[in-house]
Amino acid sequence: MSSSNVVFEIKTPLGFLVRCTQSYWTFIVTEKHPSLFGHENEVKQTLSDPDEIRRSKKDPDVYLFYQGTKPRWICAVARKQGESGFLITAYHTDSIKAGETIWKKSK
Repeated sequence: MSSSNVVFEIKTPLGFLVRCTQSYWTFIVTEKHPSLFGHENEVKQTLSDPDEIRRSKKDPDVYLFYQGTKPRWICAVARKQGESGFLITAYHTDSIKAGETIWKKSK
């Protein structure tokens, strides 16, 4: 992957970087979750300063980063590979999914 194609690379509270290419971000906001169009900064903020991080029940290398308050959160889903990772998807949600809570913001 060309670094010039990377639209963001964000360090998470878990200590690994999450990257997303311009073409993949375009895919997310046009095909998967159009409601996120124009919300790139909120997704980056969710990865860098989440309210809660959960581990996927299905894959121990996948983390769900949540930011927001009931009834509306942004969830950014990332796969960790060593010291880095990549964005799988991001979406608005009205509930925090099941899974092991592995990090929570101090109040």
